[in-house]
Amino acid sequence: MKVADFVLVHGAWHGGWCYDLVAKRLRSEGHEVYTPTLTGLGERSHLLDDKIDLNTHIQDVLNVIRWQDLDRFVLCGHSYGGMIITGVADAVPERVTSLVYLDAYVPKDGEAIWDYMGDERRKVLLRDAEPYRGHAVAAPPPSHFGVDPRNQAWVADKMTPQPMLTLTQPIRLRTDQSRIGKRIYVFAKGPSSMEGWYPELKTDPAWEVLATECGHDQMVDAPDQVAEILSRAARVTKEQQKDLRKPE
Repeated sequence: MKVADFVLVHGAWHGGWCYDLVAKRLRSEGHEVYTPTLTGLGERSHLLDDKIDLNTHIQDVLNVIRWQDLDRFVLCGHSYGGMIITGVADAVPERVTSLVYLDAYVPKDGEAIWDYMGDERRKVLLRDAEPYRGHAVAAPPPSHFGVDPRNQAWVADKMTPQPMLTLTQPIRLRTDQSRIGKRIYVFAKGPSSMEGWYPELKTDPAWEVLATECGHDQMVDAPDQVAEILSRAARVTKEQQKDLRKPE
């Protein structure tokens, strides 16, 4: 018998492959797990072109939800995937029981990843986009994400260029996501972590803030811990379910 549904969204330069160990653990517990690869990345890298943007990737995940008839599921995003799950939750908030941000961006309306980057980081991205005529950005080495040396060869072999427009297009939000039952931020204490939201969210009672001891690629280097956090996120009480179904 199925216990819960999960939709796990990867970050920039990655693909659904990065959740392999997490998904295996969750499925062993009876959960249904979807790990879509966003257009132009991973096994869909042959679709890379200059038209893929943030909205394309949000629609990728919305299509999984629609065609798999998903309702009352846990939505998780890693890094850039935080932009995606924020946009997805904005479109279908009534279907999402929990939002889990794995060392991820938590954008406000009108913000883009580009806005969070300093001049030096932008210069690096523009340089790495030159081989693709500015339409995509070559993947950095796994050490950029603080990946455990034991996993670096595997990650390096799987990463693919990231469409540039996904980094520069602002997100547009219309709904209040505070109605979603649980919002969890998982901070990576190791190298290359996303420190921007941790200080703010850890004092916000609307959020549960947790941490892993590994680097930025938590689902790669700490899959058991991530799977346990996701399982906890699925435990929404009956009262919460009742409240979430109330019309506005």
